[in-house]
Amino acid sequence: MAEQANNEQPPQGEGPAEDGGTASQTSLAGRRTAGLGLLLGALGVVYGDIGTSPLYALKTVFTLDRGLVPDAPDVFGVISLVFWSIILIVSVKYVVFILRADNEGEGGVMALAALARKALLKDSGRRAGAVLALGALGAALFYGDSVITPAISVLSAVEGLEVISPQWAVVVLPVSAVILTLLFAIQRWGTGRVGAVFGPIMLLWFASLGVAGTAEVIRHPSVLAGLSPTYAALFIVGHPVIAFIAMGAVVLAITGAEALYADMGHFGRAPIRRAWFAIVFPALTLNYLGQGALILRAPDSRDNPFFLLLPGWAQLPMVVLATVATVIASQSVISGAFSVSREAMRLGFLPHLRIRQTSRRQYGQIYAPGVSWALFAAVLLVTFAFGSSTNLAAAYGVAVTGTFLITTTLFLVVARVLWHWTTWQVALFAVVVGSIELTFFTANLAKVTHGGWLTLLIAIILFTILLTWRRGAELVTARRIEREGPLRDFIDTLHATDIPWVPGTAVFPHPNKETTPLALRANVAHNHVRHERIVIITGRTANVPHIPWDQRLTIDDLGDPNDGIIHITAVFGFQDPTDFPEVLRPRRRPPPRTNDRPRSRLLPRLEDHTAVHPSARYGHLA
Repeated sequence: MAEQANNEQPPQGEGPAEDGGTASQTSLAGRRTAGLGLLLGALGVVYGDIGTSPLYALKTVFTLDRGLVPDAPDVFGVISLVFWSIILIVSVKYVVFILRADNEGEGGVMALAALARKALLKDSGRRAGAVLALGALGAALFYGDSVITPAISVLSAVEGLEVISPQWAVVVLPVSAVILTLLFAIQRWGTGRVGAVFGPIMLLWFASLGVAGTAEVIRHPSVLAGLSPTYAALFIVGHPVIAFIAMGAVVLAITGAEALYADMGHFGRAPIRRAWFAIVFPALTLNYLGQGALILRAPDSRDNPFFLLLPGWAQLPMVVLATVATVIASQSVISGAFSVSREAMRLGFLPHLRIRQTSRRQYGQIYAPGVSWALFAAVLLVTFAFGSSTNLAAAYGVAVTGTFLITTTLFLVVARVLWHWTTWQVALFAVVVGSIELTFFTANLAKVTHGGWLTLLIAIILFTILLTWRRGAELVTARRIEREGPLRDFIDTLHATDIPWVPGTAVFPHPNKETTPLALRANVAHNHVRHERIVIITGRTANVPHIPWDQRLTIDDLGDPNDGIIHITAVFGFQDPTDFPEVLRPRRRPPPRTNDRPRSRLLPRLEDHTAVHPSARYGHLA
């Protein structure tokens, strides 16, 4: 029999607002303000990566293979490939479909793997384990991407100084290192505060992208023909080898799509979608069209079309803005790495790392200090090892495209088993999206010998760590459960044994009520006594900021209300301190209602001679 503790709460209700309006009107205005804040925050954190791709995407396409001719067919073909890759992979796959697959508000490849595992557990434990391992591989590849993205983003922006004067080349690496250090130093602020600062800057960035692109498109409106998918098809048919090589660089235009999904827990689905369709997508399209028009007009500009798209007086301000934007671009994968790490901890692939909750409203806004500084060390090492964004571009893409394929595979499992998609729907999605991503992946395999090995090496190391930790945790847990034994059997033994009772209450934090706490078993075995009152307490953390006191405790007498042994489940909000002594402390309660069941006489006396295990101060969260 279980019952809920009924602690007193202050009354809640609508009343007059301070400005003379009703509380509901104030609440509506507050929600609108919060919605705008989340949209700006999403703009500042989620879209930094994909938003700075124009800095290097087309430049890399036209410098990767000099077989590309800067004439209308090739330029239109490349623009068409970029545009339709953005449409199909980012707009359709991620923004429309993948964002629907949230796991209690969280996104990312590990969250998707957890959803797929839940869907398959009823039918096949082996397949459920396989999709979870696939999710771990995707997470490992995402970590590899998280190392490369900050380095290439910051380097590509600071290298804009070389466009102004070649003499600035010597300061590119030191300035990049300083910027990266500052970026990781501010992570402790949390994505909410960081997004509030970065959001307006990214709004200015996307406005600048759109204006710069529009000016060139107005001069050469014929470039709009590149939006037609026929040019992409003709380009592939006419130059299959060159097109295949170009696809390895075209993928740079959609990097950041996976971070878009991983960051969903920080801001929510709606702000991310609105920011994409209202601001980001139009600005990116206009800028890529503008760069294509410039390459047609001045073929020599293909070595750095982004900065040459601007007049001379605007290039230095744009370098400054681009540098700030690329710092922000790195934020998307960094915060995504925090979210993926927490999902990995939940699923048992990582030990319990320190996680700081940085928002009083958004459960997904977190900061993981260990993850942050480990990434910083890896990013700084990669920056100095490769030295330029061009060298890093050769290493970029393998991890990103591998993660794309894994995400698509896991999504199709969720769509088929959990959402009950028909066979033709699954096949259509797999053919349209999967074939494009497979092409991207195979095209990027050519980069393995030119630097792509780095992200693969990072992924292999981390994948090994993830699987090893999970397997080790499974073995330890199985051994612990075996030693603990069933709680019901232990209680029956206590009932059948004439064991002395001693005054007081003993509290044992424990992750469940199915097995016996080892400390309880050891106390009985070595001291040959049991306390008059025994409390087994389990902590849970909910995805809301606070849990009211009247909903925080659930008491189960474990089938016998007179033996003095109970189990308590304590539920905390993510902003509530997980302090077991505090939550067990008696509080003033209202008189019981007539339909209330009699309460356990144990709860009001928990403070009387209570012995609590030291770990209860911090909670034993399952």
